[in-house]
Amino acid sequence: MPAGRPAPSGHSPLRRRLLFCGLALAATDVAAEPDRTAGAAGDPPVFVRRVLPDAALAGEWRLRFFGLRIYDARLWVGRRFEADNFGAYPLALELTYHRAFAGADIAKRSIEEIGHQGGLTPGQALRWRTELAGLLPDVQPGDRLTGLYRPGRGMTVWQGSRQLGSIEDAELALRFFGIWLSPRTSEPALRSALLARLTEARP
Repeated sequence: MPAGRPAPSGHSPLRRRLLFCGLALAATDVAAEPDRTAGAAGDPPVFVRRVLPDAALAGEWRLRFFGLRIYDARLWVGRRFEADNFGAYPLALELTYHRAFAGADIAKRSIEEIGHQGGLTPGQALRWRTELAGLLPDVQPGDRLTGLYRPGRGMTVWQGSRQLGSIEDAELALRFFGIWLSPRTSEPALRSALLARLTEARP
């Protein structure tokens, strides 16, 4: 489900998403275009299949900035997945980058996005930012990061087919994936696109 083009605004949710990617914007007014990724869905990575044997593509999304691709996102879920209770189900989120970003910047912006969901204390923010910065790598064009969420257990991150590590803080993992999937996300259009196939499948 393609998202509509937002009106240019220096404080728009889309601008915040660009900053989440680590992209510093000097202009005060920007125009950006999110859309769904093109091409066949393909299959989920092998390591996702090991945890989610019935994994299927729930939706996909592409972020463009002045016509340039920033990243492509894909969400993989099992047959019983319910979007309104996403935290109760294992899932995998895949991001394929088209620009270089520092892992520390991604971690910093992640915590800011988690903060928009509410209920984040300064102590949690500092601790969680440190944990994410220790896990998330710097990325280059073409790099693919996949985060696998396990309810009550935490999350594991891969770069390509290489496992980078895990975070066993179940609350951090839930809030991290809530950046994209929580009803309180700052980017509801992104959430809708990642869940589009589930919506289309409803009778």
